[in-house]
Amino acid sequence: MHNFAFSRATSPADALARHAATPNATFIAGGTNLVDRMKSAIEAPAAVVDISRLEFRNIERLPGGSWRIGGLATNTAVADHPELRKEYPLLARAILSGASQQIRNVATVGGNLLQRTRCSYFTDPAFACNKRVPGSGCPAMTGFQRSHAIFGASDSCIAVHPSDMCVALAALDATVEVLGPKGERKIGFDEFHRLPGASPDRDTLLEPGEIITGVVLPPMPGAKTGVYLKLRDRASYSFALVSVASVLEISGGKIRAARVALGGVAHKPWRAGDAEKFLVGKSPTEAVFKQAADLAVRDAKPLPGNAFKVELARRAVKRGLTVSAAGGGVA
Repeated sequence: MHNFAFSRATSPADALARHAATPNATFIAGGTNLVDRMKSAIEAPAAVVDISRLEFRNIERLPGGSWRIGGLATNTAVADHPELRKEYPLLARAILSGASQQIRNVATVGGNLLQRTRCSYFTDPAFACNKRVPGSGCPAMTGFQRSHAIFGASDSCIAVHPSDMCVALAALDATVEVLGPKGERKIGFDEFHRLPGASPDRDTLLEPGEIITGVVLPPMPGAKTGVYLKLRDRASYSFALVSVASVLEISGGKIRAARVALGGVAHKPWRAGDAEKFLVGKSPTEAVFKQAADLAVRDAKPLPGNAFKVELARRAVKRGLTVSAAGGGVA
């Protein structure tokens, strides 16, 4: 690992000032992904500003029934929170399906949103990678493609976002709150992560020097029966080949609202908008869920090495919707 300056911020204003004082500085909280990238020489910040002691750890209910989860709340704190587990069980299931307990104990919500792809070409500096070195190429286009994107990819990058938590947050219509040199702002979760386009090195809409201070979850009655389903090569400590977060609000035998987000298939959590629109007003039947699953994968553009993901995603969406309609629980 290269040499770098380290300092610990004592307040949000102090953190922003320390970051601004050194070009190529970065923030660190839990560091569970950043430190790995630094050890592998994927990233080499000149300065690291520790924000782990700042105030953004609270998990609180807001007026109107929303919940704010602090950007520095640990994954364990979120997954173990009794009221969040009751109102948004799919969020806890998503968190618990990822990493190990030791990592969840220190990994933060903000860090989870900012973790970077685990594409083998990105994580190995011996290979070219447009995400790591813009303009160097994408060997995955003709190489190993099994874990790569079937939606929203570009000629520059076919990597996928690795987070489980983010797929659940996408289905829950979360909002990201950030603080930076220009003040505070809010970003809708669907907009927070970017598709690669011609600049895959930029994963999110965060501006330089901005800190994620919190994530807000709106009231969502259907979330109590929401489902997170993760399909992977092994049962633990493995990233999703395909994952699905599904939320259905059913009243009077009809679906009043539907949210479906997929993971492991795109550069960002992928909302199945056509499937969601189709489901509204329909009866929660197997035939309807099959049609919705077909719509969810209709625009997939697989590569030879990951074509299996289309059928895997189709079946996962149908399964997630079926379990959600039946009251939730383990999918």
